[in-house]
Amino acid sequence: MIVAQPDTASSTTSGGHNARLGWLDALRGLGALAVVAEHTPWLMPSLRPDWFSLGIYGVLVFFLVSGYIIPASLERRGDVRAFWISRLFRLYPIYLLVVGVVLALAFWMPVRHSVPRHPSAVAAHVTMLFDVVHQGGMANTMWTLSYEMVFYLIVSALFMRGVHTRSGTFAIVFGVVAICAGLVLSGPLLPDHWPAIVSCVLFVAGMVCLISGRFRAVAAYTLGLMALGLLLFGSYVPWFGAAILAVMFTGTAIYRWEQGTGGLLPVVVSAVLVAVAPVWSIQAGWWWVRPGAWITTLALAGGTFAVGMALRGRTVPAVLTWLGLISYSVYLLHVPLMAYLNASVGDLRAAPVVVQMALILGYLAVLLCVSWLTYRFVESPARRLGRSLIGRGVSLRSRPGTPGCPNRPAASRDTPHPG
Repeated sequence: MIVAQPDTASSTTSGGHNARLGWLDALRGLGALAVVAEHTPWLMPSLRPDWFSLGIYGVLVFFLVSGYIIPASLERRGDVRAFWISRLFRLYPIYLLVVGVVLALAFWMPVRHSVPRHPSAVAAHVTMLFDVVHQGGMANTMWTLSYEMVFYLIVSALFMRGVHTRSGTFAIVFGVVAICAGLVLSGPLLPDHWPAIVSCVLFVAGMVCLISGRFRAVAAYTLGLMALGLLLFGSYVPWFGAAILAVMFTGTAIYRWEQGTGGLLPVVVSAVLVAVAPVWSIQAGWWWVRPGAWITTLALAGGTFAVGMALRGRTVPAVLTWLGLISYSVYLLHVPLMAYLNASVGDLRAAPVVVQMALILGYLAVLLCVSWLTYRFVESPARRLGRSLIGRGVSLRSRPGTPGCPNRPAASRDTPHPG
């Protein structure tokens, strides 16, 4: 899953600050390459490493980046409404395009069997809460969007409550929860299709409240509690979901440390907790959660983030920042494109190596070109539209005498509850 990058253009005030965020784009670019590389060995299985997971490494890098930048983006805005407009216009346009293309081509390539032929599948695609309502996505990489959305919902609730700065504590808590969940939970406790449908109703109603301003605090708390409940009791693999949240809050704790408002001890403690989480877990049958592979993958992801952060004051290679910009499109598009390639040319694992390499290079070229086009003509216009709506909302609310909005400063903001 990729992590959808924050709208840095709208959340920064200077070109210098944007330049300093180039290292985050570079990390996204590396993460995107790792995830694509994980799936490319469908053609050449011998290329897949067995001492760590390329795919999990990539998504962990994304989750660290998201944890680092998303709360900072919300705090800079100081406005839950603006934050969610930015998120919705960042996440959904290209996502809906991919869903539409997969459905349109279902006559040729049937929709994955893990997507139920039931209204709950529609509900899960509306909320992006796939994994935590035990539903499959149109593309199998969409599972990571579940944890992005859960993180956004929980962070929004914490912000409204005024406890969002306790990132290190939350990282440790989710690490402990991951260990406990692994010991006692073997699967989702919330049964059947209803969690997807109920969560969809709450999500849509909550978004209306968050964006309109009506019952905003109640909506934020409700959605945050819903996300937490689904994470713990609706996930396919509860310990893994809690571990992901621990990783994301670890990214936030690193941001606090960088800003001088937190220490590194919570980062170390949460990292250790996440590392040992699958050791005694009931659900730890995958090869990549065996101690050697899991700890190596975590160490590589953390090390990559640390190196990127250490070099953040230096010029970032343009190709990596470019890959970071198109990384969301790359992430969503690469598996469907690979599936269509396989359907067109058949199983290539028995083909000569030269043929396989030529097809891989051609596939990567097409993937990057299509991803750039979708970034240029879908993602960027949608983000501009989102920024325009945010600006209109601020202008309207700052206008003296606006009904329901008494006279107040132009930079109207949500004031977190003192807690």
